Amino acid sequence: MSTTPIPLMLRSLSLSYMASQYEDLHGQAAREGWDHERFLRLLCERELQHRAEKRTARILREAHLPEGKSLASLDQDRLPARVRRQLAALLDGRFVDRAENVLAFGLSGRGTTHLWPPVAQELILTQGRRVYFTPAVNLVQHLLVAKRDLRLEAALRKLDAFDLIVLDDIGYIQQSREEMEVLFAFFAERYERRSLMITSNLVFSEWDKIFKDPMTTAAAIDRLVHHSTIIEMGGPSIRMEEAKAKKLKEKGE
Repeated sequence: MSTTPIPLMLRSLSLSYMASQYEDLHGQAAREGWDHERFLRLLCERELQHRAEKRTARILREAHLPEGKSLASLDQDRLPARVRRQLAALLDGRFVDRAENVLAFGLSGRGTTHLWPPVAQELILTQGRRVYFTPAVNLVQHLLVAKRDLRLEAALRKLDAFDLIVLDDIGYIQQSREEMEVLFAFFAERYERRSLMITSNLVFSEWDKIFKDPMTTAAAIDRLVHHSTIIEMGGPSIRMEEAKAKKLKEKGE
């Protein structure tokens, strides 16, 4: 029989966290009279919990979500009633399983950008979904560089690893033909396979400003809308309301 300490054997099996918990649980098991099965089960549960926490932390890092945008901090009372109902339906994550898109439209300041990071974060924390948040301009520039370096297919494959990509402010793309081509390639790659969340201050009738060519515009919209939820963020500007509230508070002080 081997005389190698069990924690050392656990580390050699790449079970370092289990090894670090061994002595603590072993002492508790001795004091409380656990049988071997209970001791081993709890030791394994701690290892699995640790791995789940590490995975969640890694997914949150790679998501690049804006800081301070959690579901708890989201003032849902400011959202239109219809949007609140749609939000509840999206949080169950089934739209991701169906490879459906979410298209959110609203003028600047209506909360279009602020709503989706909390949704994405909840999908990570509660369901372990892999999510990537990026301004549309940044994504397009990344794909342009990949195309220049003959790595566009590899870049698209890497993005395909994400269950959901949140593409923010699509209306601010500079509208060159090269940008249009890589953006359309990105949409085509994910069509009916992976989900997108897209925010835009431009309604569909203005998307020719993005894609230039009417046929390409129609094809892009057709792919996005085919399986989608469309959300319209109306109402007053949240930024203006916050600015007014701040001024009133300052006057009161």
